[in-house]
Amino acid sequence: MSIAHDDLDLALLRDDLAYHQARVLLLVNAVTKAPGHARKLDGLTKLAKLDFLLRYPALAPKVLEQLSESDPRLNLSREEIEAPTEVESPMIRYKYGPWDDRYYAIIGALVGRGLLKYAKGRKGSVALATTPEGRRLAEDLSDTSDWKTLYERSEAIANASAGMTGSTIKDLVYKRLEALMDRPHRQVIQ
Repeated sequence: MSIAHDDLDLALLRDDLAYHQARVLLLVNAVTKAPGHARKLDGLTKLAKLDFLLRYPALAPKVLEQLSESDPRLNLSREEIEAPTEVESPMIRYKYGPWDDRYYAIIGALVGRGLLKYAKGRKGSVALATTPEGRRLAEDLSDTSDWKTLYERSEAIANASAGMTGSTIKDLVYKRLEALMDRPHRQVIQ
């Protein structure tokens, strides 16, 4: 009986990590394609803050001035607008803003599978870029109904954050979502 339970736990974990890997791949691909990002996503802070805006899409227009709730690429439902923190995969409040402890495993898996590669970042940071295989997979995902919305949201967020550093986005999150970020470290953002 415990073997079946362990197999189920393992299958759920694999599905969860696959979802997060696909979402991060779509986000990195959108950033590397958008003008103003030097064909890379520069730094884990930037990854985490852009991923936060992707996971909490109704908050993205509050943080990024270039976005509007009515932007069709955000595909915002009335429910998302009315309850912007009720999301499928919430993040935690960490020292430098929203964070997800799975990033290292997600990035490692995507690099290990040849879908992302490390690039030289500024000031010693780690930058990420999609490989040709990663771009193909991201484009293939964008053609499916399951991933089209996340693909379009990724592109909207990437375009609206052009020229911004991770630190700039972090500062905007703290300034424009002050009440939401005013919570103890390691607490879920809901």
